[in-house]
Amino acid sequence: MILLRHDCLVFRTSSGDDIPCSAEEVTVELLGDSAHGLEPHIIRNAALAVLHYFKSELGRTTVSVAEFSKALESALRALGLQISANHPSPPLVRVVEADLHHLIHRGGSGLELAFFSLLREELRRQLAKSPHVLRLRGLRDCVKQLIGSRRWNPRCRKLNDQIVDYARNCLRADQGGRPHALLVLS
Repeated sequence: MILLRHDCLVFRTSSGDDIPCSAEEVTVELLGDSAHGLEPHIIRNAALAVLHYFKSELGRTTVSVAEFSKALESALRALGLQISANHPSPPLVRVVEADLHHLIHRGGSGLELAFFSLLREELRRQLAKSPHVLRLRGLRDCVKQLIGSRRWNPRCRKLNDQIVDYARNCLRADQGGRPHALLVLS
């Protein structure tokens, strides 16, 4: 058995062929001309989300192109995009964004404790705008600065997971019956 790269799946075509390929490459191929109207990081993040879904959530390494396409379409819809054969339509949902790295500069001393308090305030402030998607960006730089590390290490991974879990729990507690999606970007 061949060991796949971490960003690859085995795609089963309609003719029955199995082709190992990067999820991002397949995404660009499936979107065709529609990909030109999208930001590259949106395509990359949608592809990684679908890859994670199949590999981690479902424990699968082989998927049909149709399954991948359907999951990709769902991921893009969750981001507020409606992809057509010609071009993406404008966002259908309200997206608000918070910069985690910016919160650190507001934290002053007691950085990590102050950060979680500021994060809670920022989440509540953004949720008051009644968004459908709450996008948090700058997580990786934020974590490294909070830890005081130049390179990513196990402590960074642990704090990264704590911040994401905290944001999810805050969102769940404060959503007030309205559905929200949380998108965390490095």
